[in-house]
Amino acid sequence: MTIYNPNFHYTLERLLKVKPPEPPSDFANFWQRRYQHALKITPNAQLSSVRRENTHFNVHDLQYTTSDKITIHGWAMVPKHGKVERVIIVGHGYGGGYEPEHELPLNDVAYLFPCSRGLSKSQLPGVPNEPYFHVLYHINDREQYILGGCVEDIWLAVSAALELFPNTRGRIGLMGISFTGGLGCLALPWDLRIKRAHFQVPSFGHQMLRLKLPTHGSAHSVQDFCKQHPKTKEVLRYFDAATAAQFIRVPTHIAAALSDPVVTPPGQFCIYNALPIKRNPFELFVLSQGHADYPDAAKEQTQLLDNLRVFFADL
Repeated sequence: MTIYNPNFHYTLERLLKVKPPEPPSDFANFWQRRYQHALKITPNAQLSSVRRENTHFNVHDLQYTTSDKITIHGWAMVPKHGKVERVIIVGHGYGGGYEPEHELPLNDVAYLFPCSRGLSKSQLPGVPNEPYFHVLYHINDREQYILGGCVEDIWLAVSAALELFPNTRGRIGLMGISFTGGLGCLALPWDLRIKRAHFQVPSFGHQMLRLKLPTHGSAHSVQDFCKQHPKTKEVLRYFDAATAAQFIRVPTHIAAALSDPVVTPPGQFCIYNALPIKRNPFELFVLSQGHADYPDAAKEQTQLLDNLRVFFADL
């Protein structure tokens, strides 16, 4: 395994100056068209009876229909007391999605934890569930690339939330980490039903820079593929989280890492730098490291959770 410096010698000052790429001329039309199609799909969302419970929530199995007639599976955590008036959709990282999260910012919110198509509880015949190969599925075709379908799964999660909890219209939030942090950036600009979002160490930022910097994980497999199929770079321009961030118009909180061996820090900070609206002091939370264990990890995650309680309090 190649050894390299996972901060790429970028200081915080330099990271905050990484500029986002120019969008393809039809970038917004490409995603608006897909979003409008997703709105026409009825998710037929279902919750199982209570599978288990904890101090604040009842935990249910979740399923709903997304695009391509695929069934998405996951979990829902519903407050044990009171009327559900807010929902936060929580995405998982590559290699995650096997249990609902428990470190959550608010206790009076219903949480949906959908597993993205092809992964965890939403595995599909013929679709690799290993991140290294999942990220390459139909990567040569912008209409069929699996990341586009995973974005549609987020939009249908919003539709599912509104089916299950109609009183939450106008009070839906989104959280994503790494893999779904990047997907969330792609989903958020077009879905005005989502009012606030948080993305931790988000992936897919500045794809052309991402292809150049040494890295491990799924990004490395994309680099290898693009060396053999250079035309793929044109497809990746449509799946660039930093490009999409330029179109975001709602309060968005980014937790970006100064050092990360899997998701390059310049790509993470580029997403933040691309945001056109900076409304509150908690929009950027700087982590020492991402995708790694380190001495201050627990302390920083506690501080981040405190930030998110404030950030989502107005949802």
